[in-house]
Amino acid sequence: MLNPDTVAVIGATEKEGSVGRTLLENLYPWSLQRKLFLVNPKRGKAFDLQCYPAISDVPAHVDLAVIATPAPTVPSMVQACGESEVEGIIIVSAGFREVGEEGKKLEDQVRDIREKFGVRIIGPNCLGIIRPSIGLNASILKAPPREGNIAFISQSGALGGAIFDWATLAHAGFSIFASLGSMVDVDFGDLVDFLSSDPHTRSIVFYMEEGTGDVKRFVSAVKGFARYKPIVVVKPGRFTGKPAPTLSHAGALVTNDQVYEAAFKRVSIVRVKEVADLFNTVRVLHAKHFPQGPRLAIVTNASGVAVMATDALIALRGEVAELSEESIKNLDAILPPYWSKVNPVDVFRDSDLKRYQEVIRIFLDDPGVDGILVIYTSQDTPRPKELAKTLSTIARETWKPMIAAWIGGKEVQEGKDILFQNAIPTYDTPEDAVKAYLSMYHYKKSLEIQYETPAELTINQAPAKNNLKAFVRKAVKQGKVILNEKESFRFLITYGIPAVQAEITQSVEEAVSQANHMGYPVVLKIVSPEVICRSDVGGVVTGIHSDEELRFEYERLLQRTKGYAPEARLEGIVVQKMVEKIDYEIFLGAKKDKDFGSVIVFGIGGVGIEIFKDFSIGLPPLNQALARRLIEETGVYKMVQGSGLKPPADLRELEQIIVSFSNLISDFPEISEMDVNPLAISKGHAFALAARIIIDRDCLDYKSSYPHLVIAPYPTRYVMSWRDSDGTEVLLRPVKPEDEPLVRDMLSSLSGDTLKERFFQVIRTITHEMLIRLCNIDYDREMTIAVEVKEGPNRTLIGLGGLMIEPNFKKGEFAVLVHDRYQGKGLGYKLMDILIGIAQEKGLDEFYGMVLSENVRMLHLCQKLGFTSVPLSDGVTLVKLMLK
Repeated sequence: MLNPDTVAVIGATEKEGSVGRTLLENLYPWSLQRKLFLVNPKRGKAFDLQCYPAISDVPAHVDLAVIATPAPTVPSMVQACGESEVEGIIIVSAGFREVGEEGKKLEDQVRDIREKFGVRIIGPNCLGIIRPSIGLNASILKAPPREGNIAFISQSGALGGAIFDWATLAHAGFSIFASLGSMVDVDFGDLVDFLSSDPHTRSIVFYMEEGTGDVKRFVSAVKGFARYKPIVVVKPGRFTGKPAPTLSHAGALVTNDQVYEAAFKRVSIVRVKEVADLFNTVRVLHAKHFPQGPRLAIVTNASGVAVMATDALIALRGEVAELSEESIKNLDAILPPYWSKVNPVDVFRDSDLKRYQEVIRIFLDDPGVDGILVIYTSQDTPRPKELAKTLSTIARETWKPMIAAWIGGKEVQEGKDILFQNAIPTYDTPEDAVKAYLSMYHYKKSLEIQYETPAELTINQAPAKNNLKAFVRKAVKQGKVILNEKESFRFLITYGIPAVQAEITQSVEEAVSQANHMGYPVVLKIVSPEVICRSDVGGVVTGIHSDEELRFEYERLLQRTKGYAPEARLEGIVVQKMVEKIDYEIFLGAKKDKDFGSVIVFGIGGVGIEIFKDFSIGLPPLNQALARRLIEETGVYKMVQGSGLKPPADLRELEQIIVSFSNLISDFPEISEMDVNPLAISKGHAFALAARIIIDRDCLDYKSSYPHLVIAPYPTRYVMSWRDSDGTEVLLRPVKPEDEPLVRDMLSSLSGDTLKERFFQVIRTITHEMLIRLCNIDYDREMTIAVEVKEGPNRTLIGLGGLMIEPNFKKGEFAVLVHDRYQGKGLGYKLMDILIGIAQEKGLDEFYGMVLSENVRMLHLCQKLGFTSVPLSDGVTLVKLMLK
């Protein structure tokens, strides 16, 4: 569809100003090398090309049909395309759901017809597709685009076209321009999958209005692409959304846009706030070197613009690099005695080329400098062209990134062109240059965090959850969707999250009995499904030390609650052992977002949660590294470091609690909202003092295990024990990011022959990036089964079996590795059989692999399993097994 040999334009015409004519004008140059067919029953010819009455009359198989007819006729045109086995359709026609209910009905008809025939559709109400690398312009945009390596995907037609025009004027080149319109079928995830194997695409720019389309596919596709190439997005509406009415703090806090922000971070998409930042950011993310930190050194020949750059750097939470004593000494030797002695460094308007060059080299040698901003304003010396050439030479010799702000008109343009040609990001203002530098830094940091090797946590991998599942189903059938404190605590305790004992009482005598059993002091709290924040209605009493105090406060609590909230149903009074010294109060919660499903919320707790709104959002499942990132993104992180008489929190324990909570939310799609507030920290350790769970009323209708997760959780169903032919017991399980040290140890102990058989070369250096590809996988699109064995007290990996699924989910490529010491014992056969089963479960048509032709043992194994073999060039054999 996107690389067609035959295109048909349905609604082709020569009429001036028509969409059909614009399409013909754009496609005509492309048609000189390929086949273009026109469909219009009212015309015999257009542009000297024959018009056919219907798509069924076209005398060739059509790869792509572009429909430009009135909206009411479009469903019948799509039907005809489906019957003629057209591969794909672009619908540029407007008049669908954007115009109201009648248009929505037409759109639904198009969607139903598409599902019937399986034809792929872009649109309706879109601008079309442009692929400059193959000369294809199947769009209604008239400006010829420059060929480049940026893919631009827009949901909006009008604004997408305006951005396209602006980018063209800014000399941005495209690998593809795609306008998606209403996205009845092809969406952002589909195009990311297509572009992941496109050699012309080095980055993607999104303009996203309504959403991603298939969210799970989007997240999966983007995770793979963003690992190697940047994605930048503008998504308006940051302040328009409001949380829906809710029964929890988590539900009240989090907007849909905030969830999008969290999702973009999780998959390393760079979000920018302004359209003008889109292509500036992409340009800088193409730079050869990324900064190791936020510390920027600035050199300029005009102090005023340096102040502007410094203000922007501080405002955006970058750091002004502090120069070392040695750097200051060296600068003293080359600058006038009245220079400022601090960064930024003004070389003054009379600076020559040599002074600029020497200052930059001093910056490069300073360990406290992570990157350099060179600001040039048009002065008598040096000339912009000569300075640009000098910077380009220096940039090729260093790993520290350099960016430039070249301020002026035509007189500086030639210098800017030289900097662009040498991959030095260059901007018109110091503020834009600072933004670009920090984009580089945050992008690199995001990738590092995304693929950081998590530490192992001592978490029970299989909590006894089935009794809780039964409890939830029973509650929903009885019409109960809000669980009280004691019921909610069952879930926490099952998942290893400490909770302070709480008992619900119905009378003062029962409360006294429970308090004596627990031991004073105790806390009293009301239980009401209508009251989210008990403090708002005076529904909490702390520090009760005797039976007399309890009796007195019990009655006052009941009266106070009725006075503040007369309509609230009171289900009892909680009696809870009091934690006497609380150092910090934290909030931990979850809610279901309409697009991304369940999300985790972490922030400041107690009564301050909705006042200060200091919280961060994460998408489950979370590991230790992602849990720490969730903590570090809030002011809570600084708070729990300890101050004065308050000891610091045990951060590793807190990370473990967050991961356990994530496991709880992952295992229970039945949970619509959940609060743990506060999670109190006393003497470094955390305890849940209160919890509330809201059950999804529709949970009884769920058809899958994880309908609420857009990121596949760890697939425990593939964990199994097995014995090899020598009787050695091994554990076969999906690989985890935490396995990176074990995989490194295994690879480093393999023979050269075994490495060559697996990787087609002897691996001399095992890098973190290589281990990321092996360990940090997307369980929806790939699977690697690790083989673990106990050797003394240590766990050791002795094998890996991988399956990589192609983006169209039709084929999967396997790769198997068995340690030298365990070869010939049936382990390779077992791994292959497991991978074949997974491929069948995923619905693949074909299971294939590339094997060195000299690897006779592997070829024999494949023959034994029913594969066919096809020798290829360069000593490689293709083996494949058809699954359907």
